[in-house]
Amino acid sequence: MPTAAQRLARARALESMVRDIAREEILPRYLKSARNRKADGSLFTEADVESQRRFTEALPQLMPGPVLGEEMSAEEQARLWSEGQRGLWCIDPIDGTTNFANGIPFFAVSIAYLVDHEPRFGVVYNPITDESFYAAKGAGAFLNGTELPLRGGASQLKDAVAGVDFKRISHHLGDELAVRPPYYSQRNFGSSALEWCFVAAGRLDVYLHGGQMLWDYAAGQLILSESGGQAIALDGGTLMAGPAVKRGVIAAASPALFAEWRAWLQAHS
Repeated sequence: MPTAAQRLARARALESMVRDIAREEILPRYLKSARNRKADGSLFTEADVESQRRFTEALPQLMPGPVLGEEMSAEEQARLWSEGQRGLWCIDPIDGTTNFANGIPFFAVSIAYLVDHEPRFGVVYNPITDESFYAAKGAGAFLNGTELPLRGGASQLKDAVAGVDFKRISHHLGDELAVRPPYYSQRNFGSSALEWCFVAAGRLDVYLHGGQMLWDYAAGQLILSESGGQAIALDGGTLMAGPAVKRGVIAAASPALFAEWRAWLQAHS
């Protein structure tokens, strides 16, 4: 069983790899990649495909295990999830592809290594800002080497800045939040992985998203947890339910704020 220090060393090795591949495969294609559509209607670009190919080749050299990526068929994802209990890489080569394809400088590489279907270390990296968030189970969370959170943030929900994706929550809950928001202000940036990290850093205080996949949060929720935050699926279930399950998520930068945020959502859903 690796120690926390060993897991942190692997997170830092992963961070170095992510920076290199992002510099070689993603940044040169920024503002140049044509957009394409998958069968489900979502976007992908050449940068998504080529960076996933590079990570699929490189990651097993760092730690053994199959590589489960967003740019795979559902059948392949399910097979790898089943086979990868002793070690599995979960990657989103570009989280925020719409931002990337439209020239909006807010997107990230998100990678986590899972054992027994739980994240052990992970990295979320924005190549435009050169901000690298990373964490290892039991060893803390960091931004470019500085321990998270960066600031204390709000202590009460009425003072909180919330990250909310309105288009994936119910009309009723959306109306409640729009008309009678319990927080001070609201933001939505278009990259789930980075939004998780913004809660971990104290840039956002609470978070709500109505539909995320495993690769959207595998690294981010570990980074948040290791920074002292708390999260759960919107329906109260586990987040790590496999690649075929789209989950609503709620999170907050502290347990006390999480309890207040969750109670409000339960009362108004």
